[in-house]
Amino acid sequence: MNTVHKWRFFRSGGFDQVRLETGADIKFLGTLDPKLWAALSCPTSNLEFDGKTLEFIDTDRDGHIRVPEIIAAVEWVSSVLKDPGDLTSGAEALQLSAIDDSTSEGAALLASARQILLNIGKKDEEVITVEDTADLNKIFASTKFNGDGIIPATAASDAETQAVIEDVMKCVGSVQDRSGLPGVSAELIEQFFTEAKAYSEWWQDAERDADSILPLGENTEAAKAAFDAVKAKIDDYFTRCKLAEFDQKAGDPLNPALSDYEALTNTDLSRTTEQLATLPLAKIEAKKPLPLNEGINPAWSDAIDALKQQVIQPLLADKEQLSADEWQALCDRFTAHQAWLDAKQGAVVELLGIGRIRSILAGRYQDEISALLQKDQSLASASDAIDSVEKLIRYQRNLFQLLNNFVSFRDFYTVQNKAIFQAGSLYLDGRNCDFCLRVDDIEKHSSMAGLSGIYLAYCECQRRGGSEKMNIAAAFTNGDADNLMVGRNGIFYDRKGQDWDATIIKIIEHPISVRQAFWYPYKRIGKMIGEQVEKMASAREKLVQDQAAAGVADISQKAEAGKPPAAAPFDVGKFAGIFAAIGLAIGAIGTAIASVVTGFMGLVWWQMPLTILGLILVISGPSVLIAFLKLRKRNLAPLLDGSGWAVNTRAIINIPFGISLTQMAALPAGAQRSLTDPYAEKKRPWKSYLFILLLLGSIAYLFHGGYLNQGTIDTLKKHFLSDKAETSTEGASTVQEIPSPSPETEEAADSQKTEADKSFHPGVEEEMKNESAISPEPVLTVPAPKPLPPPQNR
Repeated sequence: MNTVHKWRFFRSGGFDQVRLETGADIKFLGTLDPKLWAALSCPTSNLEFDGKTLEFIDTDRDGHIRVPEIIAAVEWVSSVLKDPGDLTSGAEALQLSAIDDSTSEGAALLASARQILLNIGKKDEEVITVEDTADLNKIFASTKFNGDGIIPATAASDAETQAVIEDVMKCVGSVQDRSGLPGVSAELIEQFFTEAKAYSEWWQDAERDADSILPLGENTEAAKAAFDAVKAKIDDYFTRCKLAEFDQKAGDPLNPALSDYEALTNTDLSRTTEQLATLPLAKIEAKKPLPLNEGINPAWSDAIDALKQQVIQPLLADKEQLSADEWQALCDRFTAHQAWLDAKQGAVVELLGIGRIRSILAGRYQDEISALLQKDQSLASASDAIDSVEKLIRYQRNLFQLLNNFVSFRDFYTVQNKAIFQAGSLYLDGRNCDFCLRVDDIEKHSSMAGLSGIYLAYCECQRRGGSEKMNIAAAFTNGDADNLMVGRNGIFYDRKGQDWDATIIKIIEHPISVRQAFWYPYKRIGKMIGEQVEKMASAREKLVQDQAAAGVADISQKAEAGKPPAAAPFDVGKFAGIFAAIGLAIGAIGTAIASVVTGFMGLVWWQMPLTILGLILVISGPSVLIAFLKLRKRNLAPLLDGSGWAVNTRAIINIPFGISLTQMAALPAGAQRSLTDPYAEKKRPWKSYLFILLLLGSIAYLFHGGYLNQGTIDTLKKHFLSDKAETSTEGASTVQEIPSPSPETEEAADSQKTEADKSFHPGVEEEMKNESAISPEPVLTVPAPKPLPPPQNR
């Protein structure tokens, strides 16, 4: 009866992820729509996961794990275990009672597991581990046959067959048996006996024409070797002699020159000296035979003696010298033998000799060894079941972890375990980044990872005292980027706890945190001001240097002319203009400050913090808003896709989760902290002096410009007295009105402003006269203040 499995999901990372918690969840995984899987493919490399388990799952050996392979692994393990829920425990040891022996495959697995325990001396154990199956040499050490199709020499029961197997391995090589011993396979046996038969037939061809092919019988091979050793040198000797016969003038040049012998005077000479071997075999003369006893080049005397004993004496009798015709006759005697050698077959078994080869072929050794191989292969199913036992143990320990990093990203989005793609932790700049990926090709990965919206620092890591290197991509999801730059060093700890020296070699910039975005505009303005000040200071310094250089050059020219340099006259107008410009600048700054301060102080008390908050929002608000929107869209998928994954969803890394991936430095709970720094910079009052100077300059400018006069002071004084009266008379319903300034006060203020304008701006008096002719009405500098509203009940 088909039943529909009821799936459960949890939401994390911005998408729904399936919960895999029970044996039924695992058993019915094949019915889950692949569109709901977190990933569709993952590589078998650069993962913090058991490589042997991935090798078992990757049945097509393409280096990637895909959905059908995951489903096949789950279905197989569910068929051989009584309860697939055992996978959720991730136990290191497999209980033999957990294997379902009601099926033929399960029964074979159980039998193989017990056989393994028996072979390693644990026959009473009821659990088996990966370590028990890892040492195949120990498992098969006491067995002659193990089903791998390879037999060692010890598999044979008689010494003769064992010797033949040893001879086979000498000639055609060997392969390792599961027991750890060298052995032979069916292919090697077939190759050996094929070569042996070919070698025997080749020798039969020589034996049929022994007079021409084997002129010296069984000694022909040794004689041919002695002949070949000197053939080229003897041919050279007789060729030189014929050339001397052709032209008598060639005799001396063909013999060694005196300079050749002089070059040997400072050398320790022996028969093995290479320079001697290049000299002629004997003295070159026309029609001269080759001496065999005397007058031979010392470097070749031993070889000539071997030729004389093994070739010349058996074929030409004892001779003192060898003529050119006799040498040619010897060459002809070995022509047929050389043709036979060129057609050699079965050379790989030649080292055994024709006698041993024919002895092996005469026996029934090939049939006996083939029977041993067939007996070994008959146990192949049992030995294959041993591999299945190891696969089952590894699946029980590791498969559930893979499912929680492939079907869902539960390990990544929970705090219980780290994901299999997290390589370790990077400690740098007062924080540790737990989200680090192994990367093979940085350029290829960065082209895709830039779409993730995550701040990445690519680091080159190297083990201390070794040559092992690797590259990682570290995600910074908390803090700021002020001190992150290419070339900075840190320490990377892999999942095994090993430390690596890490150096940043590339950065992909994105927002890291809202805090960074808040301060970014102010830091940017400060940086811009600093750069401009630095540029102005550099330009001013260059100008001063140029002027100094020009002045020195001018003085030098005048000194050379014999005239003392004339002192430059003091330009009063020039300095007056400079002081006027400085005054205008200070006045403008004071006006701006006064305007801001006056406007701010004119606000009601509750409006002041709102104004400050509004100013902060205007400056930092856009940056914070943009960063907030980007941080909420950080995507894990492009990072994994750049490493060879095929992520099937949009896996979000939001702000709270990002904070958990990068921990900032914090003082331990209960730690004491002293704020006294003996090397802190000493406080100087220059800031206070500057503020007072600016304040006085602002007041002076206001008086000078007519914005602050006696009428304004009286108005502010009366306004202050009225506020004080309101405070002292609590509960009053009305407030006295402040009278307007008298006409005399206004006229005095106008006259003060007019005199000030005349003294500061030339020509203003004439313009004012023209204006008064056009408009006879006076212009008031300070308008009369409006009556204050009655105070509110407190």
